Amino acid sequence: MSHSMDEALQAFITESLDLLEKMEAALLEIEQRPDDAETLNAVFRAAHTIKGSAGIFGLNDIVAFTHVAENVLDEARKGHVRFDAQLSSLFLAVGDHIRELVHLVVHGRAQDADGQARGDALVQRMQAILGRGGKPEPSAEAVSEPATASSDGAAVPAGGVHSDNWHLSLRFGIDTIRDGFDPLSFVRYLCTLGQIDQIITVTDSVPALSDLEPDACHLGFEINLRTDVDKATIEGAFDFIRNDSLVRILPPHSKVSEYTALIAALPEPDLRLGEMLVRCGTLTQAELDAALDAQTVSACEGKPMVALGQLLVDNQQVRPEVVDAALARQTQLREGRSQGETHMLRVDAAKLDHLIDLVGELIIAGAGANLIARKHKIKDLIQSTYEVARLMEEVRDSALNLRMVQIGGTFNRFQRVVRDVSQELGKDIALQITGAETELDKTVVEQLADPLTHLVRNAMDHGIESAERRATANKPAQGTVGLHARHEAGQVVIEVTDDGGGLGKARILSKAIERGLVAPDASLSDKDIFNLVFQPGFSTAEQISKLSGRGVGMDVVKRSITALRGSIDLSSTEGVGTTVCIRLPLTLAIIDGFLMGVGKSAYVVPLSMVVECIEMSRQQASGKDWLDLRGEVLPLVRLRELYEIDGEPGRRQNVVVVQGGGKRVGLVVDQLMGELQTVIKPLGKVFQNVRGVGGFTILGTGAVALLLDVPNLVAQVTDDCEAGFLHKRLSTLPGPPSLTSPRPALLDAL
Repeated sequence: MSHSMDEALQAFITESLDLLEKMEAALLEIEQRPDDAETLNAVFRAAHTIKGSAGIFGLNDIVAFTHVAENVLDEARKGHVRFDAQLSSLFLAVGDHIRELVHLVVHGRAQDADGQARGDALVQRMQAILGRGGKPEPSAEAVSEPATASSDGAAVPAGGVHSDNWHLSLRFGIDTIRDGFDPLSFVRYLCTLGQIDQIITVTDSVPALSDLEPDACHLGFEINLRTDVDKATIEGAFDFIRNDSLVRILPPHSKVSEYTALIAALPEPDLRLGEMLVRCGTLTQAELDAALDAQTVSACEGKPMVALGQLLVDNQQVRPEVVDAALARQTQLREGRSQGETHMLRVDAAKLDHLIDLVGELIIAGAGANLIARKHKIKDLIQSTYEVARLMEEVRDSALNLRMVQIGGTFNRFQRVVRDVSQELGKDIALQITGAETELDKTVVEQLADPLTHLVRNAMDHGIESAERRATANKPAQGTVGLHARHEAGQVVIEVTDDGGGLGKARILSKAIERGLVAPDASLSDKDIFNLVFQPGFSTAEQISKLSGRGVGMDVVKRSITALRGSIDLSSTEGVGTTVCIRLPLTLAIIDGFLMGVGKSAYVVPLSMVVECIEMSRQQASGKDWLDLRGEVLPLVRLRELYEIDGEPGRRQNVVVVQGGGKRVGLVVDQLMGELQTVIKPLGKVFQNVRGVGGFTILGTGAVALLLDVPNLVAQVTDDCEAGFLHKRLSTLPGPPSLTSPRPALLDAL
């Protein structure tokens, strides 16, 4: 297979998977609005495009299966079949099977017996809808061998085709076979669109035997095709060879009156001649572009400009009557306008990652140059390095924005999950989505799919009650699972909510004591109790179902989120519902950081999490694990003690107030070293369990600075500080210390 063929096949696979996602979204939408013709057309177009592209590559399994699906969709478009929930379920399964066939193409494998059986069962169900009684569709492979004739038999009247059939005039490019395409495969595909009444092989361009190259293509066909599809559909069969081949498609004579009526009914006031012809279906966009290019070439060569309508008639692409109707309509409308188009370009993710890596190395090199300039006190060089740093920051932001995608695409996939699982559980559950436009690094989004799937399924299985229990609790019969996203303090917050029965604290604690996770006399906060569900193997389910109950999953969810430098918390109210809150960094690559020094060690925190910096004397904080910050208790984290750094602190120290997970702590450090662009690098396996560290970065000096995982550090340290602080303070109160009756003011402060 040639390189160009490989690229074309890869493009087909990518496009097909995208179309299947859109098809699934449209099916879920049309299930709620069965009379929405535009959504039904979107489903039909997706199936039709996949079938057409598959036919070009000779993927007969996909063509044959999708052809039957297309027939059912066509009947639904005509109003002969009602698109109800049952038909939607069938076509969701049809889409899954097409996706399975596409994946087989990706891996170069043939369909196994089980897959064939599933496909046959779906075909029988669709044929039953069509009223064929399970009879197979006419074979798409039944194509007569082309008869050889002279080019005289290919003559077409200048005025167009005087029959009710389409006429196709094909002249394949000389490199068609070299590029991996079989000319006959295009003829076979046309049979899936309709019936070929006549086909003539044109061999005038075949050279003498002595000059014939075995891999050169000199074939041409004149084809008379009977079909109900439009011109764009026929033209779509030749998308991959259009640039190197001659393809002319002449409409049936009976179409002329239809085209003129469509032109007269066009509501848009600002359409040009070519746009009118494309809108009514007598001309395709590719034909229009080719005609406009021919006009441009003629103008550049100094030749007289030929009117577009005359050029299309001369090329036998449009009937004169249709052009006259369009010109007449144009005289009634004001001058046309040009509309800009948004151009999208697919970029290999590996190339994008390489670009991000290069930007990161550039930032490190720039920081080193800036240090040298300041060390030697060269003012001009210092100014230049600052300007370079500013430009690098813009390049960094632009490069990172290329990887940012809206999370709505991931959220919308759960429409299908909620639909299928709710039917399996026999519950009426709706999915509510907010913040779909929130942007997040593509790498993070891709790794979120599995954790979110588990959380959503858990919410439906364990959270949402049965209809009877909801009625008893005076709740709506339909339960709600929510997916919500928002930006907050330089992070993305994702919440998975449900309005179910909530978590039972007593039951969770009882199970934890039973499994030896906590001591029977332990005193735990609500948060600590709820977070027990993230322990490996923990489950409160009384019965094991196909969805859950084995205690496998929530610990994996937490590990997945932690691996993304994120945090996960759970809150619940019995009888009201449960919320799982996930906090994630916007990107995994490069951030603005704040550099701090403790002894000879350097630490970095995300700048977006820094609230303020405070200078204090050594005596102010001596012996205290907290600081009175304008009347509020601020727990302190001494990095020197936390990470056991040798040496004594200086006479004056600094507190960097950081915020994460809705809480604040003060990081006690020796030096404040300023802002910097931080290239985040992952820790090795040996250091992955270091408390409160999420990665490292390389400074301009070549030294290594640890990146503090602020949300996790804050969550861990505030719990320790609060507990320790309470015990210290309560030990000074009269009587035995008791966590159940501390001074109210102290609790309010914490």
